Amino acid sequence: MASRSVLAASRYRQIIGVNEDVRVGIIGIRSKGAQHIEEFYKIPGVRVVALCDADLDILHRETDKFSSRKEPVAAYQDLRRLLDDPQIDAVAIATPNHWHSLAAIWACQAGKDVYVEKPVSHTVREGRKLVEAARKYNRIVQAGTQNRSDTGFREAIEFIRQGHIGKILYAHGVWYKERTSIGRVTQPQPVPASVDYNLWTGPAKMQPLMRRRLHYDWHWFWEYGDGEMANIGVHQIDDCRFALNLNHYPKRLWSLGGRFVFDDDGETPNT
Repeated sequence: MASRSVLAASRYRQIIGVNEDVRVGIIGIRSKGAQHIEEFYKIPGVRVVALCDADLDILHRETDKFSSRKEPVAAYQDLRRLLDDPQIDAVAIATPNHWHSLAAIWACQAGKDVYVEKPVSHTVREGRKLVEAARKYNRIVQAGTQNRSDTGFREAIEFIRQGHIGKILYAHGVWYKERTSIGRVTQPQPVPASVDYNLWTGPAKMQPLMRRRLHYDWHWFWEYGDGEMANIGVHQIDDCRFALNLNHYPKRLWSLGGRFVFDDDGETPNT
């Protein structure tokens, strides 16, 4: 989780000044972003100073929690306004996938360091552009494959690397996740009144809402998400690469899958 990020306060404060807190803005706060708020809040020397979400209901839900903490927090519906905020040192991005790279690139351009949820990009080209931006603007950019920051997991990896289970010849990542059908619709669905759909859509193609739920079910549509492979599979792949201490990439890939069992509106494979 964010609390074990390389943007940890003790190290980061050596850069910005020992007497200064790291001031964090969080973009996308419905689910994972709400977890980021709680995790960053636990870190000494870190202050969550701004929140952003295209859904005003969610934005108000999370900003209201700061009233009990008696801490001021800025609220933005438009992430561009958050990135314009000079008080912010770093941002955590937990938007839908199609926003990840562009939001992170804009953050780099604005002089912010970045923690961006996996997958860091919706396409290969986007990911390459994000790497270019991080280098060009000399920013710290960390991907949200949080197992790499988990103390217990790192101990297990070190145990494997020390050869205690012998030479590793093959790694197999498996994840069984119970899902239910997202159903079918035959006509465009109403966008919640609290949502700025133009901001939510962002760099994706503007089109009618053709699913029952705006939130979360975007994972199963290519315009916004990348299916279970990018949602959960990215962790399994990264865990294997981490354990094997691999820093190079394969020359060829082979994949097989499909969408089975459910006859619904989902586009991405579930198997």
